[in-house]
Amino acid sequence: MPELSHRRRMLVLAICCMSLLIVSLDNTVLNVALPAMQQDLHASTAGLQWTIDAYTLVLASLLMLAGSTADRIGRKRVFMAGLVVFTLGSALCSVAPNLDALIAFRMVQAVGGSMLNPVAMSIITNTFTDSRERARAIGVWGAVVGISMAAGPLVGGLLVDSVGWRAIFWVNLPVGLAALLLTLRYVPESRAPKPRRADVVGQALMIVLFGSLTYAIIEAPNAPAAIVPYALLAVLALTGLLRYEPRRAEPLIDLRFFRSAPFSGATVIAISAFAALGGFLFLSTLYLQNVRGLSALHAGLWMLPMAVPTFLCAPLSGRLVGTRGPRLPLLIAGVAMTTSAALFALFDAETSDTTLFLGYALFGIGFGFVNAPITNTAVSGMPRAQAGVAAAVASTSRQLGQTLGVAVVGAVLAAGVGASSYREKFVTAAVPGWWILTACGLAVLLLGALTTGTWARRTAERTAERLETAELRQNPTLASGSRS
Repeated sequence: MPELSHRRRMLVLAICCMSLLIVSLDNTVLNVALPAMQQDLHASTAGLQWTIDAYTLVLASLLMLAGSTADRIGRKRVFMAGLVVFTLGSALCSVAPNLDALIAFRMVQAVGGSMLNPVAMSIITNTFTDSRERARAIGVWGAVVGISMAAGPLVGGLLVDSVGWRAIFWVNLPVGLAALLLTLRYVPESRAPKPRRADVVGQALMIVLFGSLTYAIIEAPNAPAAIVPYALLAVLALTGLLRYEPRRAEPLIDLRFFRSAPFSGATVIAISAFAALGGFLFLSTLYLQNVRGLSALHAGLWMLPMAVPTFLCAPLSGRLVGTRGPRLPLLIAGVAMTTSAALFALFDAETSDTTLFLGYALFGIGFGFVNAPITNTAVSGMPRAQAGVAAAVASTSRQLGQTLGVAVVGAVLAAGVGASSYREKFVTAAVPGWWILTACGLAVLLLGALTTGTWARRTAERTAERLETAELRQNPTLASGSRS
């Protein structure tokens, strides 16, 4: 790819950030609109879970496929296809006649979304060749997530109260169209010099595993016996992945990565942290609007004590990772998230404005600190040729975590509420959910301490050496000894 001028590089960064903004906004805006959707579409708790999880589930399943496809056929081409599909899916969501159609159209959105974030990150990496300039660009990219966390609830609340829940999808249309036209004009095409081959069987097994597991969890409160085949299917898919992937030269997921304690820790931390986020937003939205009776806009304002600390702490976490490593940010994140969820579980924090505010603020601090060290820890010690795949696994783990958080917490809530109304049973029924989120925060804390020390770094070094040796056997022309 030819060297671009500084102005052109900044424009490419802005276009990539536009795609991240609409994908990130979509999740935070949607949470605020859940009660309005529930009333208009006569949705159950499980139905609300599916409006979120249909999106995150497809996203988690296709992220790695989209990244490898872009490396092979062209990043600009896949990025533009993602913008078209995501914008089309948003338009379809805005006119969905019923809940089933909305869930299906959310899946269309997710297919497009899977082609945006990982591909945009590859475009940024290849556009900014200077390491310091690239680090600043990635910092700007990360700040967009914080902006979406802060703006999403407010934008969503304003649109739901003034126009209706369908309007939350309209926001994506002009931004998606503008990003598409700008990409066509200004983003250069690029491909990987040695793209990974597609792993069709591994991809199919991953989709079956994620889909059947999520279905079994969400539908368990409604039909416990009926979910047994789906649980067995998930076990079979997992067994198939564990047996098939080690036999491929270029597997979808290289299981040897998990011999590195930092990589394994980052994967579980990502799942735990984003499960906590998904469950936290789900419980908070339903409580504020269905129990407290707040409007969507007022509920969005109540989310600010969480969103603002996330926005402020994210860049601080990045600087700490750069200067002192990932351990301190992970410990801060674990303590803050654990304390926040325990506050709700032990003291019915929802019932007091002060404790509610404190719980939201603590969670925002924790989530703000957790995101930056996940990718850093995942790629720690990995050979450069494998760093992109390791980062993609971390991104997939984030989406899987959010899917499981909504599925598990929502299922527990549905079982506790039963046939009663949210107003009558919510606070009591939500307590097991808050304890689950407490356990997620505790996992971040313990794994953050365990997988960032000397022993963990040694396992990463040994894993990198094995991976490099195996890579050199397959391709002797590769230079040895280069690590991330």
